[in-house]
Amino acid sequence: MPVRLRFSLHGPKHNKTFHLVAIDQRRRRNAKPIELLGIYSPRADEGRNKTMEWSVDRIRYWLNAGGALPTRSVVRLLERGGVIPPNSKYHPKA
Repeated sequence: MPVRLRFSLHGPKHNKTFHLVAIDQRRRRNAKPIELLGIYSPRADEGRNKTMEWSVDRIRYWLNAGGALPTRSVVRLLERGGVIPPNSKYHPKA
C-alpha cells in the first residue's frame, strides 16, 4: 500500500485548516486517514499567528520506517519547521 503524507482540508470556506495525514495515496483527499500527524492553521487574524502543531516523531517514523512520500507542500512546510533538512531526497527533481 503506497502511503503519502499530505494535507486534508477542514473548516468553513474562509477559515480553512489543514490536517497533515498519512493516507493511502489512492484514497480521496478528505478520506479517513491512517493517522493524523498534525494540524496547520495558515490564517493569521487579529491576535492570532499561523500555527502548526505536529508530532515530529510520528512524521519521522512515516518518512523512514513507513516509507511514506510527502507532497510538495508538505515538504516545504516540514523543511521550514526543521523536521527534514533542506535539499533532502524528498525535493522534486527540477
